Amino acid sequence: MARKFRELEEKMSPEARAWVDRRAKKILREMPLEELRAARQLTQQQLAKLLKKDQSAISKLERRTDMYLSTLREFVKAMGGDLEIRAVFPDTGSIVITGFSELER
Repeated sequence: MARKFRELEEKMSPEARAWVDRRAKKILREMPLEELRAARQLTQQQLAKLLKKDQSAISKLERRTDMYLSTLREFVKAMGGDLEIRAVFPDTGSIVITGFSELER
């Protein structure tokens, strides 16, 4: 018989619960485009309509490993977000890289 997650969670040590919480937050911060679109409750068809493209173009876009920043910005903007480019360093942390404003023109 299936049990509720709360029941299992109550039996976990505080360290295990903290690890699960950190892992869940990391997963929510890092998503492939396909999962991001789905999390925003958009189908490929709906996104294609917003971007004035075919559904197949959205499918191809989601599978690409390399694309122009302007294409990615357009994709994210159609989902209601803004694209932010960051560099992450072990000693200084996360730094937002600016200078891509020309992409919006």
